[in-house]
Amino acid sequence: MTQLLSHPRLVRKLQEALGDQLCAALDDVSVLEIMLNPDGKLFIERLGHGVAPAGAMSSAAAEMVIGTVAHALQTEVDADQPIISGELPIGGHRFEGLLPPIVAKPAFTIRRRASRLIPLDDYVRIGVMTNCQATTIRSAIASRLNIIISGGTGSGKTTLANAVIAEIVTSAPADRIVILEDTAEIQCTAENAVLLHTSDMADMPRLLKSTLRLRPDRIIVGEVRDGAALTLLKAWNTGHPGGVATIHSNTAMSALRRLEQLTAEASHQPMHEVIGEAVDLIISIERTPRGRRVRDVIHVERFVDGQYEIQSDQPTEEQEARHVA
Repeated sequence: MTQLLSHPRLVRKLQEALGDQLCAALDDVSVLEIMLNPDGKLFIERLGHGVAPAGAMSSAAAEMVIGTVAHALQTEVDADQPIISGELPIGGHRFEGLLPPIVAKPAFTIRRRASRLIPLDDYVRIGVMTNCQATTIRSAIASRLNIIISGGTGSGKTTLANAVIAEIVTSAPADRIVILEDTAEIQCTAENAVLLHTSDMADMPRLLKSTLRLRPDRIIVGEVRDGAALTLLKAWNTGHPGGVATIHSNTAMSALRRLEQLTAEASHQPMHEVIGEAVDLIISIERTPRGRRVRDVIHVERFVDGQYEIQSDQPTEEQEARHVA
């Protein structure tokens, strides 16, 4: 049996394999993602600056990084098990590593865990969203509307969710907040908060059922990705308004379709009306060549006559021009 290294030794070994540049990037609060391609090229994405080349890493060093992470997770990674997913021993950042034969040479991606909250004002300042969009979000929070944050992979959904949660804590500091996640990414400074994480013994639907007995004022889900969506929507509809959830979807409108697909996993009956009643605001964020950007913000009024009634808060031409510039 392979002897387990102590945590300090694991960290030192990983730091040596990563090198000074990537270790510095992991300490940089502006860094969102570190990517190594099979050809050895490194890329780093920073908030407000997009993706930029960051030199290269040898296959031997990359293999050392992947092997060390696997060791820390007490698992194996080799040609028979060429994929490793989990938290980096340094900082708890999300790690995905790949080995041959599914790639030509070792590759990995590190999704950096946010070390500080990025307030909505900063989103406006660096051009990720407009003043109009920030005002709409703040108004929704104050009115205890249920908010869905949608976006594709790496679009910044969780980081934006943290900003929205920070606004909730500021506007309603006495609220009891229950947060459910698969991996620890949500940040919440509320005095009265309960954080739940899924496990092999307790999946998201099970946690949601338990949440309803924990007397939550607001229910927050890190990412809705299965039939648990129906349980969440029903909870939002029955005395727990003002919640937040993220969903994997490229646009605000497609987020509604995605919710339809997820609720269908738990019910044979269409849940359009339930979705129309529970979801109040959808914020869609996307990753562009220039960096992240809030694509649109829509109000969902209801579902009637076979369609969702929505109102879109689009920025004015002047605001859009400033945003693009």
